[in-house]
Amino acid sequence: MEKRYWYVILTYILMQLSSIVGVPILLYLNVVTGENTRDTITAASTIWLIISFIIGLLITLLLLRKDLVANDRSIKKSSLGETIAWSLGGVFLAMLAQGIAANIEIQVFGIEPGSENTQQIMELVRMTPLLIIVVSIIGPILEEIIFRKIIFGTLYKRFNFFISGLLSSVLFAAVHMEFEHILLYSAMGFTFAFLYVKTKRIIVPIFAHVAMNTLVVVMQTVFAEDIERILKEAEQMQGFIGWLL
Repeated sequence: MEKRYWYVILTYILMQLSSIVGVPILLYLNVVTGENTRDTITAASTIWLIISFIIGLLITLLLLRKDLVANDRSIKKSSLGETIAWSLGGVFLAMLAQGIAANIEIQVFGIEPGSENTQQIMELVRMTPLLIIVVSIIGPILEEIIFRKIIFGTLYKRFNFFISGLLSSVLFAAVHMEFEHILLYSAMGFTFAFLYVKTKRIIVPIFAHVAMNTLVVVMQTVFAEDIERILKEAEQMQGFIGWLL
């Protein structure tokens, strides 16, 4: 692996751990306030999360500036039309993979649907809407650069797609710290890796990942009440049909 890729990975790790130092600094400077100590710490953590991800992205793009301007003619990349088509289609492929994996988790392993991690993030988004930038855009960009371009790309030079996709996707899943949903995250990782290999353009899995995260955020914040109402109505209808039968 090239040296600059190691620097990018190190930047990502430090970014994830930076709250250990960053949050106390914000609290010491009284940058944020809350109704109580817990709310103040939560607000400081959220603000630092935004700051650290923005800094992490800027450093990553600076380290990869050669990759951004390089044009290796030996690599046959997808055309503009193909890139757009796979970017849009990739969203549906990722959703399909996620749906299949979720059903396997429920039907085969008896895992409860839903993600505690996602719910916690959504709560923070409702408190600090600016966090949407991290959840929907910056986070997916960094994850695709790290897990697809660097880790998967490096493995793919030595192994076949399945092994490279498996290793990078499991690592991608493990980083989310929800091991009960490791199949779900791995399925998404495989899909994004496929899009990258198919088009040879990292922008394609980035677009699909950004679109998926944005859709989740919108559905669970803007339309959360409507979805809850629809689910309740569906449950009532199911109970009424059961009573008739």
